[in-house]
Amino acid sequence: MKVITSLISSIILKFIHKDFHEIYARMSLLDRFLLLIVHAVDKMVPWHKLPVFLGLAYLEARRHLHQEYNLLNVGQTPVGRRFDPANFPYRTADGKFNDPFNEGVGSQNTFFGRNCPPVDQKTKLLRPDPMVVATKLLGRRKFIDTGKQFNMIAASWIQFMIHDWIDHLEDTHQIELVAPKEVANKCPLSSFRFFKTKEVPTGFFEIKTGSQNIRTPWWDSSVIYGSNSKTMDRVRTYKDGKLKISEETGLLLHDNDGIAISGDIRNSWVGVSALQALFIKEHNAVCDALKDEDKDLEDEDLYRHARLVTSAVIAKIHTIDWTVQLLKTDTLLAGMRANWYGVLGKKFKDSFGHAGNSILGGVVGTKKTKNHGVPYSLTEDFTSVYRMHSLLPDQLQMRDIDDVPGTNKSLPY
Repeated sequence: MKVITSLISSIILKFIHKDFHEIYARMSLLDRFLLLIVHAVDKMVPWHKLPVFLGLAYLEARRHLHQEYNLLNVGQTPVGRRFDPANFPYRTADGKFNDPFNEGVGSQNTFFGRNCPPVDQKTKLLRPDPMVVATKLLGRRKFIDTGKQFNMIAASWIQFMIHDWIDHLEDTHQIELVAPKEVANKCPLSSFRFFKTKEVPTGFFEIKTGSQNIRTPWWDSSVIYGSNSKTMDRVRTYKDGKLKISEETGLLLHDNDGIAISGDIRNSWVGVSALQALFIKEHNAVCDALKDEDKDLEDEDLYRHARLVTSAVIAKIHTIDWTVQLLKTDTLLAGMRANWYGVLGKKFKDSFGHAGNSILGGVVGTKKTKNHGVPYSLTEDFTSVYRMHSLLPDQLQMRDIDDVPGTNKSLPY
């Protein structure tokens, strides 16, 4: 029997990429079967061209495999204590007390996780030079508008989310990149300096170094609230739970040094600032609505409740609006709505509540966290795909909305 099993496995492995052989050996029989189905679909037809029901089944199988075999912890599990979630029914300043089994998981300065083991490619990546590859393959020769599918607000939105989720801790010394001679005449700068990502010892025997996330990786809207108590104090008015915003312009306030007052302002621009201002006003509007319903609510209660509501609104927009518009297919629309409402749908969930199962009732509203055996984090692999600079046009038009319509509506540069 062992000989037959070994023979069958050796035949099957010929149809599976060698990078997956080690994982395949660890899989259960059912998971091996699912992997073969996923592989077969990938070779025959793009998943988004399948009938919606089959496309959803494919995505669920793929998600299951990723959750079981592609979530790798980096560093030692954050040391913390188990706590009663009823004692922390709100978002904390630094992201602690979200995982009931460990207070430190997902807090500021925890490690980025990984979906695949790191491979040292410091020498391999230099031939050919990455700057030559980027210039020849990724350099824009003509801006192609996305038409009705995407606009500048959508491009601003994803960077707004990045400011909520991820940012690498940087080293203290700069490094310099010089444009290779092959493409030097096509680069706007002959060289530029920047701070490299800091490699931090993990104290772990498998992955020895990692990168720390200086933002809180939870969907907690730290982009407007901050990822620590110092920033939170800076953005709060401490009156009726509200955040600071200009009453005259409706835009972000600035301190005496001209620095914007908001949760995260690193590498910002007008698109991100506009969305920060918008959701600060949303937070303040929620505070007013809550105050109208219950006059006894104090400043801290109003702030905490309004933050939960605003964070949920942002998460919902990203899940069933932004992502659906980016990957505009019927299968993705059904999948993202199922992620939020479950396959039973919105009407069922609104009428009867959560069905108890994440597939039937959606991820939102499940009573128990599912970390799949790994402390929660966002991963280096997740971070690497968020490179959407091509959405930005070469020029932005500024317009005065108070001016009368006409040819002179555009502001002077």
